Amino acid sequence: MTSATRRRAFVTSVGDLLASWNLPHVTGRVYGLLLVTEEPASLDAIAAELELSKGAVSTAVRQLNAWGLARVMPQPGSRRLLIEATAGIEALLEASHARARSLIAALRDGEGLVGPGPAQDRLHDVITLFTSYVGVGDQMLGMSRRQPPGPGAGSR
Repeated sequence: MTSATRRRAFVTSVGDLLASWNLPHVTGRVYGLLLVTEEPASLDAIAAELELSKGAVSTAVRQLNAWGLARVMPQPGSRRLLIEATAGIEALLEASHARARSLIAALRDGEGLVGPGPAQDRLHDVITLFTSYVGVGDQMLGMSRRQPPGPGAGSR
C-alpha cells in the first residue's frame, strides 16, 4: 500500500470515527488530514487534497475550531487563513462528558417515576454506567493535563 493510499485511508477512518460522534464526516476527514499534515494548511490546499469545495472545508474548519480541535491563523495583510490541528481531543471528550452529565441528570429525574423492580434496576444500571464513564474520562483528562507532552507532540 502506498503512502498516499495509507494517508487517504487514515483520513477516511478519522472521518468515520468523528461521524459516529455526530460530527459531519467531512469535518472528521479535515481533522484527519490536519493531524498528518506537518505544516499549517490553507483552505485551498485542504479542499484540493480532499476533493471538497472550499465552502465545505470552511464549514468543517469552523466546527473543528469551535471544538478546540483546530487553530485558525489569519495571515497579516491577506485574507488567507492557515489551519493546523491541535492536541485538543480533550475538548471533544469534555463535550461528550457534558452531554453525558445532562443525560445522567435527566435519568435521575426519572428515578421518582418508578418503584422497586426491573425498571428501577435498569434505570440505576444506566445511571451507574454513565456516571462511571464520566468519572473514568475525568481521571484520564486529569492525568493527560499533568503529563508533559512527549517528543513530537502537537501544540496544546
